[in-house]
Amino acid sequence: MITKERIGAYIDSLDAELPAYLRAIEKEALSNHVPIVKRPTRGLLRFLLHSHRPARVLEIGAAVGFSALLMSEYLMEGSRITTIEKVPKRISEAKKNIKEAGKESVITLLEGDAADILEELSKKGETFDMIFMDAAKGQYLNFLPPVMEILKKGGLLVSDNVLQDGDIVESRYAVTRRNRTIHFRMREYLYTLTHTEGLDTVVLPLGDGVTLSTKMK
Repeated sequence: MITKERIGAYIDSLDAELPAYLRAIEKEALSNHVPIVKRPTRGLLRFLLHSHRPARVLEIGAAVGFSALLMSEYLMEGSRITTIEKVPKRISEAKKNIKEAGKESVITLLEGDAADILEELSKKGETFDMIFMDAAKGQYLNFLPPVMEILKKGGLLVSDNVLQDGDIVESRYAVTRRNRTIHFRMREYLYTLTHTEGLDTVVLPLGDGVTLSTKMK
């Protein structure tokens, strides 16, 4: 949590409880150290889905399917989610969770490397109203060009975990050596989002940091 802990806890206390099946998935994911969206980000996603009412949502980084299932709770009728995952164990868990939730008609899971799948989607002329970026943080910058190809004009790109628990403001030499490449790439990603013509971006110190980017052209 980047904001003061007491304020964050208070804001979290105001949020609505998750459905029972999502609480169960959350508990299992946390016990297995699988990263899932933080509570403040969940509230933001709910708000954005209700306000933007996207017909087609793409998620990059399904993990065990928690966030795709979460978003499916707030979609308007007839909307669909496509989510991408490459880790076999997580694919298996995501499939199970989606099936048990009865959301197979709403959520489509694409298996494989996101870079390859994004390129394929672009070649097919697929487009999305909203894209949720929540995959390997060091790859965000590489994913951005194909993402911009498939994001509709007026569409919304939501990128999670962009402030890295506040480390993003530190010198690259102040972060651990193993995190320096990700630190550098994330700073480049944030600069690109905020300095690209035709893209309007706001950076929010919410959860672990979120950016909202609207494609203007």
